[in-house]
Amino acid sequence: MRIVVGVAVVRDDRVLAAYRPGPDGGWEFPGGKVEPGETDEEAAVREIREELDLEIKVGESLGPGVDISAAYRLHVYLATVVAGDPVLREHSDLRWFARDELDESDWLVPDRPFVRALQIRL
Repeated sequence: MRIVVGVAVVRDDRVLAAYRPGPDGGWEFPGGKVEPGETDEEAAVREIREELDLEIKVGESLGPGVDISAAYRLHVYLATVVAGDPVLREHSDLRWFARDELDESDWLVPDRPFVRALQIRL
């Protein structure tokens, strides 16, 4: 099973979310697949640099992985911004959410347990 990392990038008590368009679209934690030989943390740093042009410092996990499909499992980590401002490249929208704006029904299903975990930490 391949691991996909999602990153809950936090700045000023707000979390960055990316919107995936389409019929099954919704908000998600940006990130991507862990490549062979990479740690989850290395993949998170690389993916956020590629997708958002941000430099981040990866922190704690937001809980156990969630299966996306038979082939992929999602792990989500907290992270803080070290440098940069997010650039929209691969999604249709980006948004900074405050804790009280996090409504898991607007998020992709695999990301929802991590939204709940994040609400406790923000």
